[in-house]
Amino acid sequence: MARRGVFGKTLHHAPFGASVWPMDPRVKAGIWVSMALRLADISGRSGAVLRKGDVDAGGILCVLRGRAGLMVLAQARDSEGRAAWVRGTGEAPVTDAVADAYVERQVTRDPDVWVVEFDTPDLKPPFEARMI
Repeated sequence: MARRGVFGKTLHHAPFGASVWPMDPRVKAGIWVSMALRLADISGRSGAVLRKGDVDAGGILCVLRGRAGLMVLAQARDSEGRAAWVRGTGEAPVTDAVADAYVERQVTRDPDVWVVEFDTPDLKPPFEARMI
Protein backbone atom coordinates (compact mmCIF):
# COMPACT_ATOMS: atom_id res chain seq x y z
CA MET A 1 0.00 0.00 0.00
CA ALA A 2 1.31 3.44 -0.91
CA ARG A 3 0.91 6.64 1.09
CA ARG A 4 1.82 10.29 0.61
CA GLY A 5 5.10 11.60 2.02
CA VAL A 6 5.99 15.01 3.41
CA PHE A 7 6.35 16.63 -0.03
CA GLY A 8 3.30 14.96 -1.53
CA LYS A 9 5.35 12.23 -3.21
CA THR A 10 4.09 8.69 -3.05
CA LEU A 11 5.98 6.44 -0.68
CA HIS A 12 6.13 2.74 -1.41
CA HIS A 13 6.58 0.15 1.25
CA ALA A 14 9.58 -2.11 1.08
CA PRO A 15 9.64 -5.55 2.70
CA PHE A 16 9.21 -5.43 6.48
CA GLY A 17 7.19 -2.20 6.22
CA ALA A 18 10.12 0.21 5.66
CA SER A 19 9.26 3.30 3.58
CA VAL A 20 11.33 3.99 0.48
CA TRP A 21 11.63 7.54 -0.88
CA PRO A 22 11.72 7.94 -4.63
CA MET A 23 15.26 8.25 -6.06
CA ASP A 24 16.72 11.74 -6.30
CA PRO A 25 16.99 13.02 -9.85
CA ARG A 26 20.52 12.69 -11.19
CA VAL A 27 22.33 14.91 -13.65
CA LYS A 28 22.88 13.29 -17.04
CA ALA A 29 26.47 12.24 -17.63
CA GLY A 30 26.95 14.40 -20.73
CA ILE A 31 25.77 17.51 -18.89
CA TRP A 32 27.98 16.74 -15.89
CA VAL A 33 31.05 16.32 -18.12
CA SER A 34 30.34 19.67 -19.82
CA MET A 35 30.04 21.32 -16.41
CA ALA A 36 33.31 19.82 -15.16
CA LEU A 37 35.18 20.92 -18.30
CA ARG A 38 33.78 24.44 -17.95
CA LEU A 39 34.82 24.61 -14.28
CA ALA A 40 38.32 23.47 -15.25
CA ASP A 41 38.50 26.15 -17.91
CA ILE A 42 37.31 28.83 -15.48
CA SER A 43 40.01 27.81 -12.99
CA GLY A 44 42.70 27.98 -15.69
CA ARG A 45 43.19 24.24 -16.01
CA SER A 46 42.75 22.25 -19.16
CA GLY A 47 40.48 19.27 -19.54
CA ALA A 48 39.55 16.90 -22.33
CA VAL A 49 37.16 14.06 -23.01
CA LEU A 50 39.26 10.97 -23.73
CA ARG A 51 36.28 8.69 -24.24
CA LYS A 52 32.60 9.48 -24.69
CA GLY A 53 30.17 7.23 -22.88
CA ASP A 54 26.40 7.09 -22.67
CA VAL A 55 25.10 10.67 -22.71
CA ASP A 56 22.27 9.96 -20.28
CA ALA A 57 23.45 7.40 -17.78
CA GLY A 58 27.13 6.62 -18.32
CA GLY A 59 29.52 6.40 -15.41
CA ILE A 60 32.44 8.83 -15.20
CA LEU A 61 36.16 8.33 -14.65
CA CYS A 62 38.30 11.43 -14.08
CA VAL A 63 42.01 11.16 -14.78
CA LEU A 64 43.92 13.83 -12.86
CA ARG A 65 47.35 14.56 -14.35
CA GLY A 66 49.66 16.25 -11.84
CA ARG A 67 53.34 16.95 -11.26
CA ALA A 68 53.80 13.77 -9.24
CA GLY A 69 51.90 11.44 -11.58
CA LEU A 70 48.30 10.48 -12.28
CA MET A 71 45.27 9.65 -10.18
CA VAL A 72 42.00 8.19 -11.45
CA LEU A 73 38.77 9.08 -9.67
CA ALA A 74 35.74 6.85 -10.17
CA GLN A 75 32.19 8.07 -9.68
CA ALA A 76 30.38 6.30 -6.83
CA ARG A 77 27.53 6.66 -4.33
CA ASP A 78 27.88 6.72 -0.56
CA SER A 79 25.74 4.70 1.83
CA GLU A 80 22.99 7.34 1.67
CA GLY A 81 22.94 7.43 -2.15
CA ARG A 82 24.72 10.77 -2.51
CA ALA A 83 27.25 11.34 -5.29
CA ALA A 84 30.86 10.81 -4.26
CA TRP A 85 34.24 9.87 -5.72
CA VAL A 86 36.64 6.99 -5.05
CA ARG A 87 40.37 7.07 -5.77
CA GLY A 88 40.39 4.11 -8.14
CA THR A 89 44.16 3.95 -8.39
CA GLY A 90 44.78 4.47 -4.67
CA GLU A 91 45.90 7.36 -2.49
CA ALA A 92 49.30 7.88 -4.13
CA PRO A 93 49.92 9.12 -7.68
CA VAL A 94 50.62 6.40 -10.26
CA THR A 95 52.34 6.12 -13.64
CA ASP A 96 50.64 6.43 -17.03
CA ALA A 97 50.76 2.65 -17.49
CA VAL A 98 48.98 1.94 -14.19
CA ALA A 99 46.31 4.59 -14.84
CA ASP A 100 45.77 3.34 -18.41
CA ALA A 101 45.39 -0.25 -17.17
CA TYR A 102 42.80 0.82 -14.58
CA VAL A 103 40.81 2.80 -17.15
CA GLU A 104 40.92 -0.11 -19.63
CA ARG A 105 39.57 -2.52 -16.99
CA GLN A 106 36.73 -0.14 -16.17
CA VAL A 107 35.85 0.38 -19.85
CA THR A 108 35.77 -3.40 -20.32
CA ARG A 109 33.34 -3.72 -17.38
CA ASP A 110 31.21 -0.73 -18.40
CA PRO A 111 31.30 0.26 -22.09
CA ASP A 112 29.07 3.29 -21.32
CA VAL A 113 31.67 4.99 -19.09
CA TRP A 114 33.07 8.46 -19.84
CA VAL A 115 36.79 9.15 -19.38
CA VAL A 116 37.73 12.79 -18.77
CA GLU A 117 41.26 14.03 -18.13
CA PHE A 118 42.25 17.21 -16.28
CA ASP A 119 45.66 18.85 -15.89
CA THR A 120 45.84 19.49 -12.15
CA PRO A 121 49.34 20.12 -10.78
CA ASP A 122 48.10 19.49 -7.20
CA LEU A 123 45.97 16.42 -8.15
CA LYS A 124 42.82 18.15 -6.89
CA PRO A 125 39.78 17.95 -9.16
CA PRO A 126 38.53 21.23 -10.67
CA PHE A 127 35.00 20.43 -9.46
CA GLU A 128 33.53 19.86 -6.04
CA ALA A 129 34.30 16.28 -5.11
CA ARG A 130 33.36 14.46 -1.92
CA MET A 131 35.81 11.59 -1.53
CA ILE A 132 34.92 8.27 0.10
